[in-house]
Amino acid sequence: MTLLHFSDYHSHAQPFYSEGREGEGGIARAIGYLRREKLRGALVFSGGDMINKGSPAWSDKYRCAEWPWLDGVVDAMALGNHEPDYGFEAMQGCIGSVHFPVISANTDGFSGSHLFVVSGIRIGVFAIAGNDFRTLVKDPALHFGEPVEAARSAVRLLRETQHADVVVMIGHEHLDDDFALARAVHGIDLIFGTHSHLKRALTRIDGTTTWFISPFQYLTYISRVVLTFKGRTLTNVRGQLVPVDVHMPEDKTIAMRVAKMQRDLERDPQYAPLFVSIGSLAAPLSVDALAARSVAVMRDAAKADVALSTASSFRQALPRGSVTVEALRAALPYDNEILVYSLRGDAVEKLLAYGRSREGSDSVAIVAGPASIDPQATYRVATTDFLAKTAAGYRDFFAGLTPETPGLHVREEVRKRLGSGSL
Repeated sequence: MTLLHFSDYHSHAQPFYSEGREGEGGIARAIGYLRREKLRGALVFSGGDMINKGSPAWSDKYRCAEWPWLDGVVDAMALGNHEPDYGFEAMQGCIGSVHFPVISANTDGFSGSHLFVVSGIRIGVFAIAGNDFRTLVKDPALHFGEPVEAARSAVRLLRETQHADVVVMIGHEHLDDDFALARAVHGIDLIFGTHSHLKRALTRIDGTTTWFISPFQYLTYISRVVLTFKGRTLTNVRGQLVPVDVHMPEDKTIAMRVAKMQRDLERDPQYAPLFVSIGSLAAPLSVDALAARSVAVMRDAAKADVALSTASSFRQALPRGSVTVEALRAALPYDNEILVYSLRGDAVEKLLAYGRSREGSDSVAIVAGPASIDPQATYRVATTDFLAKTAAGYRDFFAGLTPETPGLHVREEVRKRLGSGSL
């Protein structure tokens, strides 16, 4: 039994620069591959976050235009935190445009799970809205319950009532929470990673019988997992990440549709300025390099001693050569404001230690500052409004403190440096 999964597409219809290579991803390639595998009997799942307000421009102009293209291809989709970006009614319209179920076990008004029967094997699938949905999703019509208890109920329903032979979680929460869920809830055979935008090969989660695989972001990869059964007993799990690249044949109809829509987007007076060059790079910048330089720009712009941001604020690399506004928005998709706090050195040390403890996740801290901290001194600390007010763990360090608001935004300060040739 073959299961395919992609996640965090975020309206990246066109191929793009990623991992040092041009022309990665693309919805036409992915649909071509998924359709061929579907004909061979595969089940196909989306981990959610199919759209993303503000970046790329494709999302703002076309919203969920691609969802119906996936009808008959995708079997079920997890609700992501970006699905309500354009409001509850727009989200309902997107969901109504497709026939596959959109599921979320701890979101009011959504089915939590779905059972598929293929060649006599009963495949139970459920999804979860992560702990951070309560802060990330602002729509008052959506209410999110506790994820672990919802997962227990979903697994119990699938195992005990619907007699599933295998149970799969398809999204949508961070890697750390996925691992914790596997340890807290018995009976999950496989978790498809989402939300953290991480690339992870198939692995067994320590201390559990649960497997985990994560396909990165934007349809750069598709997770492919093959389950082997003896009778109705699962006996083997193997899997890989399938690259969506130039070697993957496109669906020609979808490719022509995407090309026309992209031309229309770039000619639209509302969006055309986004495709104008704002600077040039003599060498490509990886995501890590861009993050490090951007945080240094934050520190300098705010006249701070220390600056930090979560790695999740930096999503895409920049290629050598001309850089457009749209490319910069893809790399820094969130319009984070820079806030400045005064903290004692001992508090700064604890904050930075917490940031280092997040290594391996998308919430690890990217830091620009001195090599050593004097515990007794006072430091000006520049950070993003997301880290200080929303990011779990980090926001506790700033609770009750009033920041300076110099009216600066990370992306705009990076744009200025790029335009001056000093990034």
